[in-house]
Amino acid sequence: MSDDYRILNKANWDERAPAHAASSDYAVARFVADPEFLSEVVRFDLPLLGDIRGLRGVHLQCHIGTDTISLARLGARMTGLDFSPVALAQARQLAETTGAPVDFIESEVCDAITALGTAQFDLVFTGIGALCWIPSMDRWARTVAGLLRPGGRLFLREGHPMLWAMDETHTDRPTVGYPYFEMPEPTVFSSGTTYVETETEFTHTVTHEWNHGLGDVVTALLAHGMTITGLVEHRSVPWEALPGQMTREGNGEWRLSEHPERLPLTYTLQARRQLAGRE
Repeated sequence: MSDDYRILNKANWDERAPAHAASSDYAVARFVADPEFLSEVVRFDLPLLGDIRGLRGVHLQCHIGTDTISLARLGARMTGLDFSPVALAQARQLAETTGAPVDFIESEVCDAITALGTAQFDLVFTGIGALCWIPSMDRWARTVAGLLRPGGRLFLREGHPMLWAMDETHTDRPTVGYPYFEMPEPTVFSSGTTYVETETEFTHTVTHEWNHGLGDVVTALLAHGMTITGLVEHRSVPWEALPGQMTREGNGEWRLSEHPERLPLTYTLQARRQLAGRE
């Protein structure tokens, strides 16, 4: 596979990072003003995430670090990893300003073991909108398993593959327009917008993305010595993913205005690396 997708996607995220940091949607000012403030994403995760105090954790595809710092505020010893140096500059600045003891490392996700070492972490955390940038769930799952100590835990909340399969340009009703299953070749998009409110006009607008069905994700994790411990599908998502069809709730989440029971929007998957002798 050509590396063109890496170059295009990195340029896109390098350009997005300053606009995201300046947007009220990422609430950077609130992180600075309130040492107990947590991102809306992590607050949503809390009931399933549970107590993470004392765990050594890594947040893959951490972007500008707001979720990573939130996890550190919950007591985990966090490292954030991302391929965008511009995003990491924003993350490091926020960590320094807030006094958050978080290390940020520049690396592609699937090179994370080389960058961080094998079996170094109790927790791998991955947030919404991460997996669509990765071509192969098999390679990703191998990386996750390799980063975790035996008994270590994966916590993944992600956009549901049914949501990613929807064509958001149809504003009257949900319409399937893209692949549900992982495909060898990416879906190519060109968009000058992003998922937060900003007046920035982007110039690096082309991205290459992949969907991964639930079966693709689960099968890959099982193949690399992980045991699935939880799978919950949710009726909400943290941004207006289908414009004109959604209503915002009080916790910052959006759900379908009509028949929200008809379409899962996100899911939380948890898994553990099998203990030594059981792999």
